[in-house]
Amino acid sequence: MADDAVPGLAPSLRVERVTDATWTDYRAVRQAALIDSPRAFWTTYAQSAGRTDEDWRTMVATGPTLWLAWDDDRPVGTVGLWHAEDQPADEAHLVGMWVTGGHRGSGAAEALVAALVEHARAEGTRRLTLDVARENVRACRFYLRQGFALTGEQNVMPWDPTCVEVRMSRSLEPV
Repeated sequence: MADDAVPGLAPSLRVERVTDATWTDYRAVRQAALIDSPRAFWTTYAQSAGRTDEDWRTMVATGPTLWLAWDDDRPVGTVGLWHAEDQPADEAHLVGMWVTGGHRGSGAAEALVAALVEHARAEGTRRLTLDVARENVRACRFYLRQGFALTGEQNVMPWDPTCVEVRMSRSLEPV
């Protein structure tokens, strides 16, 4: 399925991989996410704002695989797929999920997860994990609807021990 052909999306919504040509759009969305939802991410806005253009380009080129959701020509959400060194080879972590307030409930979040899952399956990932703030009930419910389940594991944000995250996982057995 093409990145811009996600079933159920409004015609103006599409999902595309972040590239060197769209890294500034990703930076704008990521910084908006850090301002809007500071307790949802392990990076703070201050850390993000301190990155150089070269830092951002390097992250896009060598970091997690990243996607942007677009409404016409405006980026309205993002998600990433990260393979941590301490994870099994067939496991990956969903990171950095965020959609603008005006596009929550629009199908953009579902489309981002669908693109990530399709890519993860194609590269042989059999299990996805994610961490989400326990207090973010809306996000927890969203991930449950996307086939994730609570694992019972939890951790705290390194910069805020009052923010507890719960681990969720989803099997990606071949379809």
